[in-house]
Amino acid sequence: MATVQLRNPTEGRAYFDRKKASGKTSMEAMRALKRRLSDIIYRCMINDATAATAAGPGGQRGTTTDSSVTNSHPQAGSSEKSLPGPAATQLRTPLSAVS
Repeated sequence: MATVQLRNPTEGRAYFDRKKASGKTSMEAMRALKRRLSDIIYRCMINDATAATAAGPGGQRGTTTDSSVTNSHPQAGSSEKSLPGPAATQLRTPLSAVS
């Protein structure tokens, strides 16, 4: 990620150049850039985790997994459900010959 930042004129490149101008070697400036990028990503991950815990299971604040309607989701196994009967067979009448 740090290497890609150095290829283009980005904030990372400007940070690297400032470190080099302050007397750091290339390796030291690269290490500082990597540490800065990892700090930014860590902060984003913490913010995402905090937002996820504040939201309910549906991703919205105040939502729950419980239904607000009594018995809105009956628990029926597949053996308890009715199955359709056999298909009705219908005899086809033959088409009349065209003369």
